[in-house]
Amino acid sequence: MNLDHTLIALADSTRRAILQRLSRGEARVTELAAPFDISLNSVSKHIRILERAKLVRRRVSGREHFLTFNPAPMESAVEWMERHRIFWTGRLDALEAALRAEDAVAAAKEKSTHSSSRRSKK
Repeated sequence: MNLDHTLIALADSTRRAILQRLSRGEARVTELAAPFDISLNSVSKHIRILERAKLVRRRVSGREHFLTFNPAPMESAVEWMERHRIFWTGRLDALEAALRAEDAVAAAKEKSTHSSSRRSKK
């Protein structure tokens, strides 16, 4: 899996719409192109990007080209994102704890300073 290819493929709303349609089952290229107000050539370019990302598979039967959705690259991207989410959540939680501890120390020092200055005035 090439994560960059997957994310690039998913970055476009037309390609996401094509994948949405293919998630319901196999379709001809011409069927996929029908709902879009763009040329068949433009839809073919979008499909090539999806194929490069391995998000779709092509089956040729005579002159007909059929496409199916391949979820594996998307699942790999989700796994990558989840690993990084867990990592960064842990790091940010640790940072938050360190900052809260630092604030608590500063507050304790300030309280101590106020208490000793009041005692020395008496």
